[in-house]
Formats: sequence, C-alpha cells, structure tokens
Amino acid sequence: MTFCLDSKIIKPENDLEIKNAVILLHGYGGDGNDISVLSLNWKRHLPNTIFICPNGHEPCTINPSGFQWFDLTNDDPNYILEQSQKAEKKLNEFIDEVKNEFKLKNDKVCLSGFSQGCMMSINLGLTSNQEYNCIIGFSGKIINQEDLKKRKRISTDTLLIHGDSDQVVQPNFMLEAKDFFVRNNINIETHLIKNCDHNIPTEASSIALQYLLKKI
Repeated sequence: MTFCLDSKIIKPENDLEIKNAVILLHGYGGDGNDISVLSLNWKRHLPNTIFICPNGHEPCTINPSGFQWFDLTNDDPNYILEQSQKAEKKLNEFIDEVKNEFKLKNDKVCLSGFSQGCMMSINLGLTSNQEYNCIIGFSGKIINQEDLKKRKRISTDTLLIHGDSDQVVQPNFMLEAKDFFVRNNINIETHLIKNCDHNIPTEASSIALQYLLKKI
C-alpha cells in the first residue's frame, strides 16, 4: 500500500481482520517512528486495530532529519494558521486513502497526536463531514480558536492529556481548549499529569488506552 505520506504501519498480529484504525501524528521535529512507540502497549489490547503513523509533509525547518506539520520559525499567528491549513489538506487526503484502503468509516478511526500532532488532530477531528471515533491529544492546544469556531462542523469526543510542568506548550493551553470544547458542546475529558514535562509518560499512555478501550 502507498499513501501520500510516508508512514510507519503496525498491522494486527496473526492477520486478524482490521476493524479500526488509530492514526498517530508526531510532534514538531519528530517522525512516524517516534510516535509509533505508543502502539507497542496499545496493540496488545486492541487486536483488530491498525496503527498508522505518518511523517509530516515537510522536513522540519530546525531539524531536517525530522518532520513538521507546520513551520514554527515564524511566530506570526496568521502564518501559522495558513501553514497548518495546508497540512490539514494533506492529512485529509491521507486519511481518505487510509479509509479507502481498509474500508473504514470515520467512526472506526481515532485521531491522536503529540504536541503539534495534537493540534492537527483537534482541527481535523472537528472540521470533517462526519464525526471520528475520538480524538486523543497529548501536550497540545487549539491553534486558533476563532478560526476553529468558524469552521467547526462536528463534535468528535475528545481526550486531552497534558503535563503540569510542560515548558514547551504551557498546561494552561489545555484548560483553554477544555473551555472551548465545553462552550461548543463537545464531549471533553482532560487529565493533568503531575511532575510531567513535554512528553508522554506511561501514566498518560495508560489513560489514553483506557479511553480507547471504551470507545472502540
């Protein structure tokens, strides 16, 4: 199979039928292989699920060995919004390819991501034509609330997890996102992990897995 984004793919073991997909989006400067580590534990509990971890559509500006969903060397909000929407178009094309390949509908697809990947998952999960199974975001935020409010079309159930010591994406961004979700009548669950910086600790991975098990 060939998709428009190079991807790390973890199929169900023993050729089990694929009934669900979890799409994992890496953070700024990372790649699909980085984020695929989450699948190592999750796949044991989700035997009919395929995990697909694409590389960003652009090499990372400050780390050419990694990838990005949008450029962060220019902090102009309008520039970041424009670049993130370009990534959305590419990711929507990619997700359509995945759904067609494995004969899945949106309600069988979970969008998940870390940091910049979380930001993209939120936008994708709320602006599509049909609700996804769920969104699971780690250490992210809403890129532009005014833009998302205008473009929001659906209300995909969402879990957001953040470290209380995150110095890269401040934890208050999770609280701001929660407020947005509540005001727009979207089911939202949040968890703040104690003594956690900008990463995904075992506790966060376990919370996400339990949420997935309820949804899938």
